Amino acid sequence: MSVTVERLTALAERLAAHGEVRADEPLARHTTLGIGGPADLLFRATSRAALAAAVRAAREADVPLTVLGSGSNVLVGDRGIRGLVIINEARRISTPVPLGDGTYRVEAESGASFAATARKLCRAGFTGLEWAVGIPGTLGGAVVYNAGAYGGQLADVLHAIDVVDRDGRERTLPASALHLEYRRSAFTRGLLAEQVVLAAVFHVRRGDPAAIQAAIAALDAKRLATQPRGRNAGSMFKNPPGASAWQLIDAVGLRGMRIGDAEISAKHANFFCNAGHATAADMKRLIDLARERVREHFGIELETEVALIGEGFY
Repeated sequence: MSVTVERLTALAERLAAHGEVRADEPLARHTTLGIGGPADLLFRATSRAALAAAVRAAREADVPLTVLGSGSNVLVGDRGIRGLVIINEARRISTPVPLGDGTYRVEAESGASFAATARKLCRAGFTGLEWAVGIPGTLGGAVVYNAGAYGGQLADVLHAIDVVDRDGRERTLPASALHLEYRRSAFTRGLLAEQVVLAAVFHVRRGDPAAIQAAIAALDAKRLATQPRGRNAGSMFKNPPGASAWQLIDAVGLRGMRIGDAEISAKHANFFCNAGHATAADMKRLIDLARERVREHFGIELETEVALIGEGFY
């Protein structure tokens, strides 16, 4: 969808009352892969109110809208994203409130770091999110993709979310309405595609502080030993039923494979890294190669966990 300069200019003027606005901003600066062309307009939302206002403004202006958190689970095309890109930096987190049944209610705005939120609660003696202390990305992204690791997933603790819908109304949805499954939700299925997550409410319990810290230390050590540092987007592919994506990619001889500066990590074959100045086209060719090899050798169709968004992958 093309957007006129006049419409973008009017939207930028309206958004300026709520925060910082930039035109033609390179999205490589806002993704963990360090890849991505320009956004027509980019807005930084530093509060829930600013996020909701920006969503409403884009809808009313009929300008395409994309919301990014930390940019950790996306590959943005080399020609960028048309319309408005909101960088969600709404990060307020409430103090845990006891509910009387042994659980505590925590509300966090959707731009809060999921890993930092989990680590903060664990350090305060709450259990239920130990598995999340190393997961990159924001809480909003964790909701959309039902983020998980090491046997845990957000669905285990999520109680409800607040959203702003297509008509600009704010409403609360119970976790049951999201139909959370392995790396899937009503959002990824397109059932809530017009709605933007503003905040999430989850329930945690008090735990043994020593046991919690021991669990965190063990998971931190495991991540450090098995996952590469540097510019990547986390796991590139979802694990197919009964198999591990990294083992399949490794088995077809692609560990360490490189196209341009896009590289499959020698440390973990499901991590695709930007080893220098990789383009989205380089990365897409590497993704396609991995899918093709695994399909040919095992008859398994790998599905990306990282979202490919924008224009310019070929």
